[in-house]
Amino acid sequence: MRVLIHGSELAAATAAAALSWVGHRVAWLPHASADWPSLSRSGWLTSEPELMRRLEEGLAHGSLRLMTPGEVELGDEPFDVMWLAVSPDQRQDAAECVEHLMAGLCPGAVLVNNSTFPVGETELLETRLGGCRAVALADLLEEGRAWETFTRPSRWLLGCDDDGAEHQVRELLRAFNRRREVFQRMPRRAAELTKLAINGMLATRISYMNDIAGLADSLGVDVEHVRQGMGADSRIGYEYLYPGCGFGGPNFSRDLMRLADVQSASGRHSALLDQVLDINEHKKETLFRKLWAHFHGRLGGRTVAIWGAAFKPGTARIDQAPVLTLLRALWAQGVKVRLHDPAAIPAVLAEVGEHPLLEVFREDPLMACEGADALMLVTEWKAYWNPDWPRLTDLLAEKLLLDGRNIYDPAHVAACGMHYRGIGRRADP
Repeated sequence: MRVLIHGSELAAATAAAALSWVGHRVAWLPHASADWPSLSRSGWLTSEPELMRRLEEGLAHGSLRLMTPGEVELGDEPFDVMWLAVSPDQRQDAAECVEHLMAGLCPGAVLVNNSTFPVGETELLETRLGGCRAVALADLLEEGRAWETFTRPSRWLLGCDDDGAEHQVRELLRAFNRRREVFQRMPRRAAELTKLAINGMLATRISYMNDIAGLADSLGVDVEHVRQGMGADSRIGYEYLYPGCGFGGPNFSRDLMRLADVQSASGRHSALLDQVLDINEHKKETLFRKLWAHFHGRLGGRTVAIWGAAFKPGTARIDQAPVLTLLRALWAQGVKVRLHDPAAIPAVLAEVGEHPLLEVFREDPLMACEGADALMLVTEWKAYWNPDWPRLTDLLAEKLLLDGRNIYDPAHVAACGMHYRGIGRRADP
C-alpha cells in the first residue's frame, strides 16, 4: 500500500519505520514543529532501540521517503492510507492538515487516527475527508520498547464503524498479525475512551500502591510483603503494583490530563482522578522528604548523587519526570547534586541549564558518588541494579541509599554497612 504518515511523535516515527520495513511504500511528513533534521538529532529518538536504524534503512532502500506538504499535493500516485500521529496540542493543526492533504488520497482511502484526541474527534476528522473513511487506532506503544510493541503487538485496539475500513487496516498491519489474532474492534468513540481509561486505571493502581507504601512506612511494615500478598490474589495480579517515587512521561501524563478534560467537558468531575494525580505529584518529593528526615532538616552544604533522570529506563525523555521535582527541592536547600544518566543528560541540561549546584555524568555511575553524602536511585536503569557494593559504601560519606524504585534488597544494603530507605521499606546497618 501507499501510506502517508503525518506527525513527529514516537508513534509516527515507529509507524514509518515498521510499515516501510514490511514492503509498504511510505511517505513521512513530519509536523512543522519538528522536522526531520531536528528529529534525527533528538535524544528520545536516537535512544529508542532499533528505531533509528530501521528509519535509516528504509530511507536508504527507498521504501521510506520524507516529504513536504507541497510534494504530497504534486505526487503522481494517490495514497491508500493516511496515518495521523500528532500530539494532543496539535489537534487543530491536524484537522486543517487532513483537509489540506485530502487531495493526495485515492477514492476509498482510510485515515488511521493514531493520535490521542478527545472522544469523538475521529468522527469529526472523517467529515473533512470528502467520502473517505476514518478509524481510531489507539496508540499503545511503550516508550523504550516502541519497535517491539509495534512489530510484535499484544493487541491492536481498533475503533471502526465500517467493515471495508477494517479490512483495509487489517491488510495494512497484516505482517504484524501472524502469530495470533490481535485485533479488538469496537466503535470509534469507545476505542478513544478506552485508550484514556487504560492509562487512568494503570495510574490508579500505581498511586494506590504508593499510598499503601506511605502507610506501610508509618506502621513500620515492609511494603514488599503487602505487594506480594496483594499480587497473589488472582483478582488483582502484580502488574503496575510496584511502589515508586512517581511516574512521568509525555504520553502517560498527557493521557491522564486528556481523560480529566473529557470528564470535565461531559459535566462530570472525577474526584478519583484528582486524587491519583495529587498522590503522584506528592510522591515525586518522597526521596527528598526521606533525606530531610534522615539529616533532621540539616541539608545545607551537603552533596547528593542521583542515579537516573529519564522518566523510565530505555528513553532519553524527562517529561514530567520525578527528577525535576527532586532537583528543585534539593537546590532550594543548597544541596549540590551529582547526576548520572546514560541517555537523558542532554534533556536535563536543556531543561535546567548549567546550574551551579549540578554536575552531570554519563559514563561510570560510581563517579557521580565521589564526594557525595547519599545516593538517590530515581530511574531503574539496568546498569544500576548490581553496583560494586564495597566501593559504593566507601564513596558515600553518610552511608545513605535512598531507593526510589525498590530495586535493592534492604537486608543486603544494610549488610554492606549502609542505611537503606526505599518506598515503604527500610533497613539500617
